Amino acid sequence: MQVEMKRLLYILTLCVALAVGAVSATMAATPRIEQVSSEETTVMGGKGTIAMVAGDNDVTFNIFSITGQLIKTVRVNAGTKVTIDIPKGFYIVKCAGRWSRKVVVK
Repeated sequence: MQVEMKRLLYILTLCVALAVGAVSATMAATPRIEQVSSEETTVMGGKGTIAMVAGDNDVTFNIFSITGQLIKTVRVNAGTKVTIDIPKGFYIVKCAGRWSRKVVVK
């Protein structure tokens, strides 16, 4: 039991270290904005990107690292989709007081 806990702690520490290292990379890319039909407000991770879709209202998304550090704040106008380039890792995306989602970027 104690060996399993040590192994689990080691794996968790390694994941956090990898996520922090990934976040330290530069993130100066210009977001890509697309017009979309009136969809639900969503977020999805992709290969090196996070895509955020605003439904019928303007929305502010806050992207946090797995350690809780605010990485980026993105404002998305109603009916549009914004895709940003971001290093691979695990992120928490919060939609301005509505919900939060875990996102994996590969």
